[in-house]
Amino acid sequence: MYLLDTNHCSKLIDGNPEIVKRLTELGDAPVSICSIVCGELMFMAFKSERKDENLAQIRAFLDDIDIYPVDEKAAHVYGELKAAIISHFGPRNREKRRSAKIEDLGFTDNDLWIAAVAKSQDLTIVSMDGDFIRLKEVDDLSVESWLTSAIN
Repeated sequence: MYLLDTNHCSKLIDGNPEIVKRLTELGDAPVSICSIVCGELMFMAFKSERKDENLAQIRAFLDDIDIYPVDEKAAHVYGELKAAIISHFGPRNREKRRSAKIEDLGFTDNDLWIAAVAKSQDLTIVSMDGDFIRLKEVDDLSVESWLTSAIN
């Protein structure tokens, strides 16, 4: 079971042959996104120069894919992951660590929420984003990329 990150979704919407091929190989294996990725896709469309065309493409994509919400279970995992990131990557000084922001440590809240949804639902994150690879230092996330040019 797979949870696509925004970078793979946008490439899939554009018809990237590597991702399309991988989906074909997977057959009926469940592939989904989460509400955070949905929001990121909508943001990309709204800020684009071809807003109406991009919104139509994204809506068509969303009609054909399952979307996991951010629920209480994911919120629990989010808190756990964020604490682990700050403990592992943050300053050693206790006072500085208390005020550490994950953005200053090279992570984004959105990626952390995506990871929390994936972990709470036992899904493999499909992304070419290095944040997820670094998260594996603090948790046993399953992460892969379907693009040969991506980091694995």
